[in-house]
Amino acid sequence: MSHRGERDGSSTLLTGHGHVLVEIARNPGARIRDISAAAGITECTAQAIVADLEAAGYLTRARTGRRTRYTVNPDSSFRHPAQEGLRVGPFLAVLADSSDAAAPGPDARPRGRPTAAAPAHHDRAGPGTPGPERSR
Repeated sequence: MSHRGERDGSSTLLTGHGHVLVEIARNPGARIRDISAAAGITECTAQAIVADLEAAGYLTRARTGRRTRYTVNPDSSFRHPAQEGLRVGPFLAVLADSSDAAAPGPDARPRGRPTAAAPAHHDRAGPGTPGPERSR
């Protein structure tokens, strides 16, 4: 499986590990099938990524009956030196917030900034998608 951006030769901002971690943060009770579909990867790859994330301390797994429930460790640090000292919790809070993923509205402006400083439009559609202030 691949997503639209990967088929046309362009890259995506997050790796498979990032997509899986965001999906687990959104839905801690998700099945591997659901995680793989959301991340656009195979179930086998999703299982391997979950194992990697658990081994690295980004999440833990616990069985509840026949289901697995995941818990993300928001205090985990990014591993890349460019993000040294930064925690994954705030990053995941932004990406996993399902209300942000919905159509932008008055509450979609960046938190903690005055209303006057917030841009009039947030382009949530992604790069390459024309927005009101973009011209082609």
